[in-house]
Amino acid sequence: MGSFTVRNPCGSCGPCYIGKARVAHPVEVKKHDSIIRPTQAHPGPPGPADRRSQAPTADNPRMNLLALDTGTEFLSIALRTEGPDGPQLQEHQSAGGARASTDLIAAVLAMLSHAGVRLSDLDAICFGSGPGSFTGLRTACSVVQGLAFGAGVPVLPMDSLLAVAEDARYAAVPDSQDIVVTALLDARMDEMYAATYRFTQGHWQTLFPAALLRPQDLGLAMTPADLPPQPMQPLQVGKASHLLAGNVFDVYAGRLPAALLQSAQVVPALPGAAAMLRLAPEMVAQGLAVDAAQALPHYIRDKVAKTTAERDAEKAQAVSLGAAIPAIGAAAPSAG
Repeated sequence: MGSFTVRNPCGSCGPCYIGKARVAHPVEVKKHDSIIRPTQAHPGPPGPADRRSQAPTADNPRMNLLALDTGTEFLSIALRTEGPDGPQLQEHQSAGGARASTDLIAAVLAMLSHAGVRLSDLDAICFGSGPGSFTGLRTACSVVQGLAFGAGVPVLPMDSLLAVAEDARYAAVPDSQDIVVTALLDARMDEMYAATYRFTQGHWQTLFPAALLRPQDLGLAMTPADLPPQPMQPLQVGKASHLLAGNVFDVYAGRLPAALLQSAQVVPALPGAAAMLRLAPEMVAQGLAVDAAQALPHYIRDKVAKTTAERDAEKAQAVSLGAAIPAIGAAAPSAG
């Protein structure tokens, strides 16, 4: 099933081990890690998180949260629990794909048991809702719905590409207060999922929502005839650093535009559960968690066969994203 890592700011030095868990000490809690504000989310009715005598807020994000992702080739789980010494984080990562459905529940139960909490003690369960692998997204959604429904806990569907952006930000430039991240995930069939976000003053903004495009079309300069009827204006990002983040840089190495790769910092990243836990507190405090029955995967490519009109509409969306990326790279110095 794989091991999981427990991070606890207890003041000890060096790692120690408890059973199969690796405990790493200490961990510094950074202020900007808990004030993420995505601009696109789908609000739902108040969930059982309101049952507590002191409901969590953005300024007081004391929460027990579980997050998981099975939308890529890896299974990622993270559990955040509140203790007397502050928040404790457990992480698990193992092979995904077909094994995710067999390992997922057992790994979640092991982490809950080690932390000494029940499912009903959670304020929300987060999952990577997509875009990603069809089977992986359905697996995560169905497991989360089952766990949350039985425990009376709300569900927080998480934009998988935003989680990629947060994973890259935290790994590459955790102290930066102004960055632009283009998040890229392999969609197979010689295509990628792509979206662009900006992190400024501790908050995330969606600059261009998720689109499906070919690797060679990333940042492609389009001729006027190819532009959509109402082309987007070039982005003005000032001195923001520009990151390209995701899991496409090896598989599509020969097809991604070389000039774009040279103008930005390339950061391998995934929609990890730990990144989702950094995004979740403010989203939960804002009431963006939904009832388990309302949690759904987010598909970009919802079918293989498309009509000509559908392909034209999809191409126009991809062109809007692709045409804007050179403007980002031109205005943003490399963070490397």
